[in-house]
Amino acid sequence: MNDLSFALGPLLKNHGCTAFTVLTLVLAACPYALHGAKPPPATGGTFPGVKAGDETTVGGVKLCWCPPGKFDMGSPRNEPERRPGEDQVEVTLTKGFWMAKFETTQGDWKRIMGKLPGPLTGELPEGDVYPVGNVNFAEAEGFCQKVTELSRQSGELPKDWEFRLPTEAQWEYACRAGTTTATSFGDKLSSKQANFKGRPYNGGEPGPSLNGAAKVGSYPANPWGLHDMHGNIYEWCRDWYHRKLPGGIDPDLHDAKETATKSEHGDISRSRRGGCWADEGWPCRTCLSIALRAPPALRPHRVSRRGRPAMTGNSHSTA
Repeated sequence: MNDLSFALGPLLKNHGCTAFTVLTLVLAACPYALHGAKPPPATGGTFPGVKAGDETTVGGVKLCWCPPGKFDMGSPRNEPERRPGEDQVEVTLTKGFWMAKFETTQGDWKRIMGKLPGPLTGELPEGDVYPVGNVNFAEAEGFCQKVTELSRQSGELPKDWEFRLPTEAQWEYACRAGTTTATSFGDKLSSKQANFKGRPYNGGEPGPSLNGAAKVGSYPANPWGLHDMHGNIYEWCRDWYHRKLPGGIDPDLHDAKETATKSEHGDISRSRRGGCWADEGWPCRTCLSIALRAPPALRPHRVSRRGRPAMTGNSHSTA
């Protein structure tokens, strides 16, 4: 079954800032083989995109096509400010998927789920075009399931597609958008290109520090049309956090709880990606994966810089 996956990312404030979560959509093939289920009859439509960056809208969500392909996940040894656990692995994604063009907004959440999942703050202001915040992993998956249900009922989403969170491999592939550099904008990152504060990455041009979340789409898109893959807020991925990046064909660590990397306190977490508005530039690099040092069912409130989560997601959805 092809699946329209919804990627969610927590807005994690490092440096002792409040942690939030944001949602993003991706369309990808449903993993029937993993569940032993028989796929439904082919729809005969042309739901997959043709070329990278093609756009469509499902359930009111704008999406960009990410075609099948191979890439090196992680960072080369000479990448400035790389961290342990970034050793490169080759990944092959055999199925293309749709990724949400923007982070999931408060307006998206209210339209689909009703009441916002958690409180707003001065750092995450109220507004339909601001990312939704304070969402835990279970709520993120519940949102994806609801979007799938409603989109199928309306006839917009074929039966063999679903919304879900992206794997870490899908997230990094979409963020790279065909690039091999430290960010999708090159080997530097300016705070004019992404919402973060503090030192730009690798000599990038300094820009404004907003000290809070920005309206989605306020910064330039990557080559495949995806906004806020660097900075703004951290994003959930479906994988359990593993210090060693997964390689191979269509890696998916959603059910790999037993082998998840534990923190010094024995905690495990889902992965997060993308960096956030409270970071310097280096955590916003394409390859950085982090784990929240608290169980994924919790809604973290204050997270220290050392307690950063491993993430996906501008959090975007996959299909």
